[in-house]
Amino acid sequence: MPFHADAIRARFPSLHEPADDGALPIFLDNPAGTQVPREVMQAVTDYYLTMNANSGGAFATSRRNDDMVKRTREGMADFLNAASASEIVMGPNMTSLNFRLSRALAQTLAPGDEIVLTRMDHDANIAPWLLIAAENDLSVKWVDIRTADCALDMDSLEAALSERTRVVATAHASNAVGTINPVKQIAGMAHAVGAWHVVDAVQSAPHVPIDVAEIGCDFLLCSSYKFYGPHLGVMWGRQDSLESLPVSKVRPAKDVAPNRWENGTPSFETWNGLLACLDHWERIGKEFGDAELPQYDGRRGRMKRGMMAVRDYEASLATSLIEGLLAISGISIAGVIDRERLDQRVPTVAIAKEGHKPDDIARYLAGNHIYVWSGDYYAVEIMKRLRRPDGMVRIGIGQYNTVSEINKLLNLLELL
Repeated sequence: MPFHADAIRARFPSLHEPADDGALPIFLDNPAGTQVPREVMQAVTDYYLTMNANSGGAFATSRRNDDMVKRTREGMADFLNAASASEIVMGPNMTSLNFRLSRALAQTLAPGDEIVLTRMDHDANIAPWLLIAAENDLSVKWVDIRTADCALDMDSLEAALSERTRVVATAHASNAVGTINPVKQIAGMAHAVGAWHVVDAVQSAPHVPIDVAEIGCDFLLCSSYKFYGPHLGVMWGRQDSLESLPVSKVRPAKDVAPNRWENGTPSFETWNGLLACLDHWERIGKEFGDAELPQYDGRRGRMKRGMMAVRDYEASLATSLIEGLLAISGISIAGVIDRERLDQRVPTVAIAKEGHKPDDIARYLAGNHIYVWSGDYYAVEIMKRLRRPDGMVRIGIGQYNTVSEINKLLNLLELL
């Protein structure tokens, strides 16, 4: 059946919480963090009521906790099409996990080895690599972007690779301008020179089906609070790498993957929230997924059908948004704007308006109960490359946004 945003919106309590003046907010700040369904909130509460215990005990609450942990890893493995639940590492956020990964890989590198980074990435996939390069006498090479459409310059990537390349770190989708990168091609290029390929999928995870087997990368990281879950980071890695790479841990902790990567007691309540979030995606697939796709069966298939239904719905909103913005005098858009190429971006749109600072536009919209971000959103390098010292205004569409919300935004921008 067709995707119905109203049915989705009914599951998100915060969308219906009015501001002091009674107006309902419009959440277009989604690239920084989405709202969560009622079931996710309830799952966090249920954890404290029914399974609030540490792992490994013989008593009932600990056993329930451990069963939930197992089911959450299995759910994330399905979400990413991982070969095994033991390839799923949890952490507080993507940034913390990537710092941990970079420290582990650094111990396998030698002075003069090279790391390839892009001018597009969020700093969480840049700073960890710059730091290990500085500490270990490694070289850093940069991949440029084409400023006209904010796509990666693949010739620049080819030129950056050499027999000394050991790590290639790229975004699946830009958190600033929405560009979707050809990560499968990049993985092949990295492996051809014997390098690890690390993918930041934080911005793709809410919008497109992710298949780590199809991509062929070595590590992929995302954050569940960007795809309607709690504040939690997830890292997928190949089993042999997770088992063999050097990591720091306390002596009694299990020295097997994925446990050896997870220091200390985690926030298990958020894991239960993530499990409910994955159920939310599966439910979307059951209700709105294309039933004519029998090859997508089981939980993984239902989540994928849900993601595809959301992707198509969000693409229609993004088309309306971009066409509306282009009709407003003085507005410029970074990234892909050609209607025939909109499948090459996620529905994250960065804009500027002549004569207005990004922060002022964000405050103006906030005063009208429309929430967006301004600045560089930690995408430092791309804003430098685009010569935007004040950054831009970022509008991020999610599954619960509507045509009427986009139209209200466009009307306010036209009046500015």
